[in-house]
Amino acid sequence: MKWLGKLFKSGSSRGGARGGGGGGRAHPQLLGEENMVWSAPARSLCNLQEILGNNAGWNVEQLCGLYPTDDCSRAGKEEEELDHAIALSKAEDCKRPSGYRWGMNDEDLARSLQDDLNSSSCPPYGTTQYYPRSYRLCGGCQRDIGFGNYLGCMGKYFHPECFRCCSCGYSITETEFSLSGNDPYHKSCFKELTHPKCEVCHQFIPTNPAGLIEYRCHPFWSQKYCPSHEHDGTARCCSCERLESWNARYYFLEDGRSLCLECMESAIMDTGDCQPLYHAIRDYYEGMNMKLDQQIPMLLVERQALNEAIVGEKNGYHHMPETRGLCLSEEQTVTSILKRPRIGGHRLIGMRTEPRKLNRKCEVTAILVLYGLPRLLTGAILAHELMHGWLRLKGYRNLNPEVEEGICQMLSHMWLESELPGSKGMPSTSTSTPSSSSSSSSSKKGGKSHVENKLGEFFMHQIAHDASPAYGEGFRAASAAVSKYGLRRTLDHIRLTGSFPL
Repeated sequence: MKWLGKLFKSGSSRGGARGGGGGGRAHPQLLGEENMVWSAPARSLCNLQEILGNNAGWNVEQLCGLYPTDDCSRAGKEEEELDHAIALSKAEDCKRPSGYRWGMNDEDLARSLQDDLNSSSCPPYGTTQYYPRSYRLCGGCQRDIGFGNYLGCMGKYFHPECFRCCSCGYSITETEFSLSGNDPYHKSCFKELTHPKCEVCHQFIPTNPAGLIEYRCHPFWSQKYCPSHEHDGTARCCSCERLESWNARYYFLEDGRSLCLECMESAIMDTGDCQPLYHAIRDYYEGMNMKLDQQIPMLLVERQALNEAIVGEKNGYHHMPETRGLCLSEEQTVTSILKRPRIGGHRLIGMRTEPRKLNRKCEVTAILVLYGLPRLLTGAILAHELMHGWLRLKGYRNLNPEVEEGICQMLSHMWLESELPGSKGMPSTSTSTPSSSSSSSSSKKGGKSHVENKLGEFFMHQIAHDASPAYGEGFRAASAAVSKYGLRRTLDHIRLTGSFPL
């Protein structure tokens, strides 16, 4: 405020030269809320005559010309001092924090004073330049700002305490802040709202070397996670494919697979537990006039036993890298799960197995399915493998993988759809009325939890978006044919030509 004091001082001395014509009386100049009295010298023309009498070499015209000359030189000097003071004030403003600037009503006072000093003459009573009410309204409290500090931002003015973060509600006092539209935020609050967090480690996802936020996202579950978790040993559920979160531990099966808590709720652990589901899917086939004439053994096995059985098969196409079911056609000895394991900490332990020698009595020896998968996924695998068995028993020979795996995936997808609420129910291959097993199956749809229904939607999504030529492209070709011609006509065309109808 030193410059303002200097301004008042120079304004007072200048007023003595410009306050004539008032008969020695002082008239106030009102500037904002301040009053200043400028006293003018009581000098008149009579005084000049006395000076002229004492200085005979001067006349009145010369003496009258002396005062304005001197006054102009003083005015020029004082205007320079005034400009210098205002420049200092602006320099101080420039040093204020970035993002918004501090303003002071003293600057407006100085500008008003400068306008008054530059005027040619002073009126008998000064006409003060008042700013109208609501000249500066606070964008926060909507009140006049008046004197004191204020902030200018986004085309508005704010009391410092009224400039608040739209997230936490506290005043923004930092030198930097973030904007979303016209809403200000602390930088930390804005990052918390907009920067994605990893759903595995629950930390902010880091930026890559290019300065961009890079993350992985599951196409169905929308689980966002750091790319590093794909290679740092983080467990992935063998059923739903979600990565293990640091605050929700997964269960570990004895064959090395991991199972999340949601999939564990409906997991089928041994062959005995799976028998009711197996018979229900056979009934589903019978309800579509696709009865299997032979009883095909079904066993739940570990990953290692399933991989060994695949090696023993001479024919067949298997979905790699993880095969979860198999329709055997060769005689083999397979280790099946006799008794379900028990939970020990976060591991399933104590599982009992037994070797089973499978003799070939027909074209199909047995159906094998991985243990420890949710009910709907286990059923989808059974529906797929039973279709392989039905095709072999009905004489469908030498089908290429796209046709055979495609139509088997189609039956798996149809069974899943019949199990979920809101589905159209079981399709029929003829014009006859669906069997009682169809209505019985439909009546059980409402008994599933939201979690299980969501898993069913995921398994259908897996089938529909499989990228492999046999399972993915084959399913989409089968789905198009069944939608256009129906299942029975599609199967008849496959029997005759070995391909899907166009």
